Amino acid sequence: MTEKLHLTPDDDFPDDLSKVEDRELQVLDSQVQRQLDYEYVADGEPNPETEFRHYDLDEEFSERDKRDA
Repeated sequence: MTEKLHLTPDDDFPDDLSKVEDRELQVLDSQVQRQLDYEYVADGEPNPETEFRHYDLDEEFSERDKRDA
């Protein structure tokens, strides 16, 4: 796992988020959120890849919430 605060669209991203441990998933979410924030400020809109990653992470968190209930 990278120690970077941001996860750029060119950085590696897991193909299957269901295999990522909870803690690592939370780190990925934080990195993607920071990248989204940066893109909105710097570019005025997010990169589509960053948006897709954010959506995928939200979906995985929702699935995990359903399994834990």
